[in-house]
Amino acid sequence: MSLQQRVTVKVPASTANLGPGFDTLGMALSLYAWIEMKPSEQTVFHLYGDHLNGLPTDRSNLIYEVAQMVFNEAGVSVPELEISMFSDIPLTRGLGSSASAIVGALAAANALIGSPLSDDKLMDMATSLEKHPDNVGASLYGGIIAAAWDGSRVDHIRIEPHQDLQTLVIVPDFELSTSKARNVVPQQFDKSDVVHNISRSSLLVAALASGRLDMIQRAMLDRIHQPYRASLVPGMTEILEHAVEHGALGAALSGAGPTVLTLVDRHDPRKAELEQYLMETMGKEGINATPLWLDPDLDGVTVLSDQDERPFLDRIKGEVKA
Repeated sequence: MSLQQRVTVKVPASTANLGPGFDTLGMALSLYAWIEMKPSEQTVFHLYGDHLNGLPTDRSNLIYEVAQMVFNEAGVSVPELEISMFSDIPLTRGLGSSASAIVGALAAANALIGSPLSDDKLMDMATSLEKHPDNVGASLYGGIIAAAWDGSRVDHIRIEPHQDLQTLVIVPDFELSTSKARNVVPQQFDKSDVVHNISRSSLLVAALASGRLDMIQRAMLDRIHQPYRASLVPGMTEILEHAVEHGALGAALSGAGPTVLTLVDRHDPRKAELEQYLMETMGKEGINATPLWLDPDLDGVTVLSDQDERPFLDRIKGEVKA
C-alpha cells in the first residue's frame, strides 16, 4: 500500500430518473462537492458551507464510514482521518447529495491508499449503499448513465451528452426526504403503465445516445412515480404538462424531488421565458425557489492535483458557485 499524505476529490451532483427511467437513468450536473482526506492521529472534521450544517462531526459521519469500507475491502488500516468538505449541493432536494458524498468518500479513500479498487468495484459498493445505481453512477462516471442493479452487481453504459444539452433546475426551499417520496409510489402497477414506461425509457435512452433532442419531450413521459409524487411538490403537474410550451425540451422531477428539472437546448432563445414561467408557477403555489442553469458534468468524480499546498478552502475557492 502506498499511503498518500493528502487526497482531494471533486464530485458532481446528479439528477436521476429523467422521467420514465425510475432508478435506472442518471445524469451528472455542474454543481459540486469537494472532499479532502488525510491520515491523522485522531479523527477530525471540517465541514464548510450552508449545505453541511447539522451533519455529524464524529465517526458516525457517512464520509468516515464509507472510507473505512474502502480500507476494509482493500485489507488496509487507516483508523484515524482528518476530513474536510465543502458542498454546493443542497441536501434532500433531489440532486444526489447523498450519492455524491458516497462517491466522493469512496474515491478519496481509494486514492489515499494508492487506488487498489477498480471503478467497477466502487460502483458496486456505492450502489449497495445508495440502493439504486442512477445517482452514484452519474457522480462516479459523469455524463448520462443507464444502469441495472441485481442486488450485488451493476451493469452500466455511459452516454456522452449532446453538446447543446443544458439543464435548468428549480430548487424549492423545502426539503423532501427520499423515503417519504418513495412511500407514495405504489408497489404494483397496471401492465399498460409498465409498458408505457419501458417504451418511453427506451426511447429516451435512444434519443440521448443519438443526439435526437427533438424526441426528448415525448420520451420523458412517466406513469410510474411522478403522478404519485405530484402531491408532494405543488406546481409540478402544471410544469410537467406545460414547460415545453415555454422552451423546455422536457421536464421531470429530479430524483425524489422536490427539485424540478428541465432539459433545454442551450441555443434556444426562450431560456429567459422558461425560467420566468417556472419561477412564477412555483410562486403561485407560495413556494420560494432558486433557479440554477447547469451543464451536464462530463468528468464524474476527479482526484485533484496534490501539488497545491494552500489550505483546503483556498484551493477550491475559484470553483465554488456560492
